[in-house]
Amino acid sequence: MTGIHSGPSVTTGTADERRAPSLHPLPGGGHVAYRFGPGHAPTVVFLCGYASEMTGTKARFLHRVCAEAGHAYLRFDYRGRGASSGRFEDGTIGSWTDDACAVIEAATRGPLVLVGSSMGGWIMLLVARRLPERVRALIGVAAAPDFTEEGIWARMSDHERRMLASRGVVHVPSRYSDVPCPVTMRLVEDARGWLLLREPIPIDCPVRLIHGYRDDDVPWRTSLRLASRLRSGDVTVEIVRDGEHRLSRDADLARLARTLHGVLGG
Repeated sequence: MTGIHSGPSVTTGTADERRAPSLHPLPGGGHVAYRFGPGHAPTVVFLCGYASEMTGTKARFLHRVCAEAGHAYLRFDYRGRGASSGRFEDGTIGSWTDDACAVIEAATRGPLVLVGSSMGGWIMLLVARRLPERVRALIGVAAAPDFTEEGIWARMSDHERRMLASRGVVHVPSRYSDVPCPVTMRLVEDARGWLLLREPIPIDCPVRLIHGYRDDDVPWRTSLRLASRLRSGDVTVEIVRDGEHRLSRDADLARLARTLHGVLGG
């Protein structure tokens, strides 16, 4: 069994990174940390992957792209990661989707373009279903809807499933970090209420999906399956022949910028 951790976060010395992030209070206590760069609409929102943070490569790259283009930009840490409060092991697809919607509604106004990386691609789709009147376009980078069922549970041996059920948590080795990534039974069970690939997905906005052919964490065919499930008539899938899961090389980032400019109309 392998993990789906999207890669290590990398801090920078930019003025934006040196400032303390804003904190959005959550019902029942705690907060979600976020960074918002003002600009014109639509606001670009980045949703990072499992166990990743808003200081990661793609999140920081999009900050620069949006600043140069004058677009508003929002990125944040899910509960239990980065500067947000809470324990990562308590997080679920449902609670992280709630975090995303809460921060978006608190920090932004008007139309949105959502960019989701790996697990963030799943959260992106769930946010788009909740806010259909605001979302203008979606960009998925190695989007991983249903990864808990198909990328974790399905790959587990019977012994690993019994361990997860009895202990409540297992720590999965990650090729991107020296620290194993926790996976909880709570995450797997909650996610079964949010599975998307088994029926049509009622999303009508333009969708752009980018996926690496050499992605060993989320098969590139996942993006093809997602495209077939989306109701939108404006969906494209771009397979990067030599691309792996993170798609964070210079050429990958340039492709992401071109894709973003395309949906922004410039």
